[in-house]
Amino acid sequence: MNPYDVLGVSKNSSDDEIKKAFRKAAHKYHPDKDGGDEAKFKEINEAYQILSNKEKRAQYDQFGQAFNGASGSGGGFGSQGFDFSQFKQQSGGFEFNFGGGGGGFSEAFEDMMNGNKRSSQTRGRDIQVKVKITFLEMIKGVKKDINLYKSVICESCNGSGGDKNSKETTCSTCKGNGSIQKVMRTLLGNFAHTVTCSDCEGKGKKYEKKCSDCLGKGKIDKDVTESVEIPAGINDGQTIVVGGKGEVGENGGPAGDLLILVEVENDSRFIRDADNIKSEVHISFSEAALGSKVDVNTVEGNVIMKIPAGTQSNDIFRIRNKGVPRLQRMGRGDHMVTIIVDVPTKLDRKQKKMIEELKEIGF
Repeated sequence: MNPYDVLGVSKNSSDDEIKKAFRKAAHKYHPDKDGGDEAKFKEINEAYQILSNKEKRAQYDQFGQAFNGASGSGGGFGSQGFDFSQFKQQSGGFEFNFGGGGGGFSEAFEDMMNGNKRSSQTRGRDIQVKVKITFLEMIKGVKKDINLYKSVICESCNGSGGDKNSKETTCSTCKGNGSIQKVMRTLLGNFAHTVTCSDCEGKGKKYEKKCSDCLGKGKIDKDVTESVEIPAGINDGQTIVVGGKGEVGENGGPAGDLLILVEVENDSRFIRDADNIKSEVHISFSEAALGSKVDVNTVEGNVIMKIPAGTQSNDIFRIRNKGVPRLQRMGRGDHMVTIIVDVPTKLDRKQKKMIEELKEIGF
């Protein structure tokens, strides 16, 4: 089976494109629908299980075609065949080295030969989403409802996969272990390896009748809303990890995590500088010379700030404790106000005369 062909996508397809193709195909062939096809539906699910898992997808991309063509003219196990120069006969048999310093093909082959000891229980996929919040929401903290389409435990069977009125029995094929041992014949001899039991799909138990909602999977895909608290002071681009809110695991395995990438929108009034906030206030030439009181727009509302006489353009004043709350710490930063003195560009006759008089007295 080529999972890309089953879902009708290319190898370059994104995760979103693959999920969209899966949902369309699953909806079309669902056995409960008129014209549904249970075998095709199962094949679609199997293809999605490969392509929706980064590790499985990478393994298929690297080894899938090689394994499918093992009996072809390429010498088996890929077009390059084995490098038998790496084999050295020992008194007790053969010692062999596939090279590469671990990983890659040697690791996959070794895992296949020695037996995959991992439990049939597998952790669910993580889900990553982006959430935009305003600058003021970043200051205050906010609760966001996030809409997800993900796999969850089937409520009809509570994840068992069996009809609620159906009798539960121990799988006779695997004796309740969820896995069986198979013997693989290779050029090097016979090797035993462990595989998931296909009769019970790794559950170790079977039911006389499958759950009609999840078709025995124990989980279904549905739209879910998760409420997430975004703390005050979070940085733009920071990720929040919500444990157990990803997709449900296989055969009772733990759920994945929900990874929330937070994007903080810009605010034309403020600039964040670590835990401080910066802004500008424009004052007139006379206010700078004589002193004044001005309204400063802060994240907590307007504040009256005193401007002393003789203030120069680009002087900076501090309003304490009006900055960004310190994430996971006590207190908050300050609001730094930069003063911009606006020099008039056009003067009427009276204004010019007054400034000339000031100039004469050395002002």
